[in-house]
Amino acid sequence: MSVEHLDVLIVGAGISGIAAGYYLQKRSPSRNFAILEARNDLGGTWSLFRYPGVRSDSDMFTLGYSFRPWEDARSIAEGPAILEYLRATAQHFGIDRQIRFGHRVISASWSSTEDRWTIEAEVGESREPIRLTCNFLFMCSGYYSYREGYLPDFAGRDAFQGVLVHPQNWPADLDHRDRRVVVIGSGATAVTLVPALAETAAHVTMLQRSPSYILSIPAEDHAARSIRRYLPGQIGHRLVRWKNILLSMYLYRFCRRKPAEAKALLRRGLTRQLPPEMDLDTHFQPRYEPWDQRLCFVPDGDFFRALRSGLASMVTDEVERFLPKGIQLKSGREIPADIIVTATGLNLLAWGGLRLEVDGEVLEPSRCLTYRGVMLGNVPNAAFCAGYANNSWTLRAELTAQYVCRLLNHMKRRGYSRCVARCDLNPNVGRDLLPLMSGYVRRGSGALVKQGPQPPWIMPQNYLRDLLSLRWSRLNDGVLKFTRATR
Repeated sequence: MSVEHLDVLIVGAGISGIAAGYYLQKRSPSRNFAILEARNDLGGTWSLFRYPGVRSDSDMFTLGYSFRPWEDARSIAEGPAILEYLRATAQHFGIDRQIRFGHRVISASWSSTEDRWTIEAEVGESREPIRLTCNFLFMCSGYYSYREGYLPDFAGRDAFQGVLVHPQNWPADLDHRDRRVVVIGSGATAVTLVPALAETAAHVTMLQRSPSYILSIPAEDHAARSIRRYLPGQIGHRLVRWKNILLSMYLYRFCRRKPAEAKALLRRGLTRQLPPEMDLDTHFQPRYEPWDQRLCFVPDGDFFRALRSGLASMVTDEVERFLPKGIQLKSGREIPADIIVTATGLNLLAWGGLRLEVDGEVLEPSRCLTYRGVMLGNVPNAAFCAGYANNSWTLRAELTAQYVCRLLNHMKRRGYSRCVARCDLNPNVGRDLLPLMSGYVRRGSGALVKQGPQPPWIMPQNYLRDLLSLRWSRLNDGVLKFTRATR
């Protein structure tokens, strides 16, 4: 069997993989590369999720790429528009020609004898096995499983006679018109689904075990529109982008440093949006501090508008069991339902589920510490992309791709064949990669890479710190060890 060799192999063709392809073409043009994508479309999250109303939970001026400005007036955009933007970006820069669809990576094995990775993958529905080799492995497959979302083991689930659906696997032919719908959940997916479904459903009930912090924001960034009117092109885009970066950072720091003031501010916003008969303390007083979980942003208050209209309602209680025609709550109340939507979260998964080996030793993600949130301790010639929990994913995806290019160019200039972040820390000192208390993070944090107790073994949730660290830090920092080929 002939084995194809590449300089760089990228796993995943979502936001991160497209950014990686762009910067490799631009900043390391002598390196040949390919992007392996398990599915038959690019876009990652934005081609996977098809539920009604799916939209960005970050502003598009930062979720979009710095090298291809988001031109639409909407700051919060719907999923199909984001997917079209990603497709157009990949096509415009020729990145789509480097994507190999239907290629699911099963394992990656590093050999220090050969200074290269051997990749085992399966192609197409027939799962034909193939093998490739590469000098550098760049994992851009996100941090959750694309196969299925998280579904609690609800008692009596099989007794329900209606339609049970998870947003991650939304059927294209599901008709919710004039149906009674219950959405179980309180996060960003739930508050997106409720107003979208309420447009045609008979009634939508959002059933939450505990409340979340919800903030109404304008769907269109009026300041951005004014800036781009007077400063068109790249200058205006950069100004808008930095405005939103700094605003998001300020909001996060304000919430973390002054939680009581943040809660009071959020509560005042709710009192202006909710119907007067709704009890704030019951439905909108979370058990955690602001930004212990992500804030739920609703554009132009569409979620609150659905509640005021009477087309949607909220219930704060716990599921006792499913009934043939609805849900029985622990309080004894019953909610009738024709359709139940379980917006109950994700299943976390490191590296897209591929098996990673170094010189025959299989690596457990939770036993690996991250170097600058980009590389893995004691793992040669490999990087992974993880976005921010408190800001747009794309911001860190671009910084990560730029850092990888810096590293590759440095290795090429000096004739190095291997680079490894030497780590002597005990993996047991590791902290969770994501600084959130969300249910899906608590359930699955053990499946992800860890960060250490101090730099450079941390991934800060701070774009400015990362900008300095990943763009301007010394590569010869005493931790990265470079080796020249011996053969």
